[in-house]
Amino acid sequence: MPRPSDAVILTDVVNYETIIGLEVHAQLLTKSKMFCSCSADYADAPPNTYVCPICLGMPGVLPTINQKAIEYTVMTALALNCTVSEYAKFDRKNYPYPDLMKGYQISQYDAPIGQHGWLALDTNGTKKRIGITRVHLEEDVAKLTHRVTTEGETHSLVDVNRAGVPLMEIVSEPDISSPEEARQYLIKLRAILQYLGVSTGNMEEGSFRCDANISIRPSGSTDYLPKVEVKNMNSFKAVYRALDYEAERQSQELEKGKRLIQETRGWVEEKGITVSQRSKEYAHDYRYFPEPDLPPLVFDKTWVEEVRSQLPELPEVRRDRFISQYGLPAYDANLLVDSKAMANYFEDCVKLMTDSSSEANLHKRSKTVSNWLLGDFSRMLNATNTKIEETKVTPKQLVEMLNLMDEGTLSGPAAKAAFEDMFLSGKAASDIIAEKGLSQISDSSEIEKVVTQVIAGNSQAVSDFEVGKQQALTFLIGQVMRATKGRANPGLAKEVLLDKLGGKQNA
Repeated sequence: MPRPSDAVILTDVVNYETIIGLEVHAQLLTKSKMFCSCSADYADAPPNTYVCPICLGMPGVLPTINQKAIEYTVMTALALNCTVSEYAKFDRKNYPYPDLMKGYQISQYDAPIGQHGWLALDTNGTKKRIGITRVHLEEDVAKLTHRVTTEGETHSLVDVNRAGVPLMEIVSEPDISSPEEARQYLIKLRAILQYLGVSTGNMEEGSFRCDANISIRPSGSTDYLPKVEVKNMNSFKAVYRALDYEAERQSQELEKGKRLIQETRGWVEEKGITVSQRSKEYAHDYRYFPEPDLPPLVFDKTWVEEVRSQLPELPEVRRDRFISQYGLPAYDANLLVDSKAMANYFEDCVKLMTDSSSEANLHKRSKTVSNWLLGDFSRMLNATNTKIEETKVTPKQLVEMLNLMDEGTLSGPAAKAAFEDMFLSGKAASDIIAEKGLSQISDSSEIEKVVTQVIAGNSQAVSDFEVGKQQALTFLIGQVMRATKGRANPGLAKEVLLDKLGGKQNA
């Protein structure tokens, strides 16, 4: 890629295309840190308790390589269709930030573990490959906490617990053309890491972090304008908003005849804007040189193929299986497999479903489970900020509720009410039905009494139905359901209503 000019003025241009490349850092799920034996499970530990002379950067200490971190990085490279290098090495990346205990970071520069891969996106039925430039391994830095005193003075506190945790970096090619594509790329990449079991992929906790490089250029042009690196985005939504804002900001700058410069900008979530932080560094600014205290890595092809053979079923393969085995629409399957935990929950439910011996019944029941997981279940997870792994509703309990619906014991509206109670309390559907009297009314004489009252109290709707307005029937059925608090059998309610209305009409 040619190096862009640091100052470009462009005027009289209306249409621009967006060019985005993403740098993702994922903390690896190893027991110890990258170059020492300190525990990597630092999340709930008091500050500066999981530290040693090596991760504190003391003079004269010698790092050692975490083999499991190497294996996890090779697994990821293979899952992303990369070529695993026969030879890789560690380098020192020098920069003077206060969160860098040694004054340099042990990383990889010109000889990474994986290179030249790709990740496929499925956008509106169209496949698009996003190139993966490299997958390499490094160490995380310490965590800074910035505080302001009541007197207005500012200071920063350093917690070294995170320093040295294995950090895998995945760098994409600038093949991403929109904020939405960037969001989809991150969702799919996180799912792959979760399926591999190498990272939690949790952006909110900082174990999955993204920096985005974005630039624009006139549509059809092959020139590269100065790029901007955007940092401080801690959710998929934030990445989308930040890139959307930055593309618009850059285009407005060019329209005004102003200069674009290569810089690093931070995303300010509360204001929905990016702000300039510093000029963007080039690789030579880091003064890379080989790490003298660590040997190079030589990967035996037989070992690499052994790792490949042990890869689990990945999201794309699982999605295709959900479509063929369970008859799910591609839309449902894609959403389910985006989360390994959600996909596991779905399959646990399907295995417990009754009356699914035939393929037709299996497909029907699977679609029912999918509808609930992607509908009311996801709504409650989002509303309560709960992960599906933490939910009180077990697959067995959800299936019990769905079986009660199939048996006619529980109507759809009553099931929604029961499920919300199940989600919050963890109680079984049968217990909630007994406690709140939610069982479905399928006694025609009881429903007939309610229908008679509804007809008497809604003369206008009855008149509308008599002159052929079919939507009036839907309204009247809704009134019956409302009067019975969702307990009436909807089919029976419609049947009784038609009988009553037909009799009235013919009189």
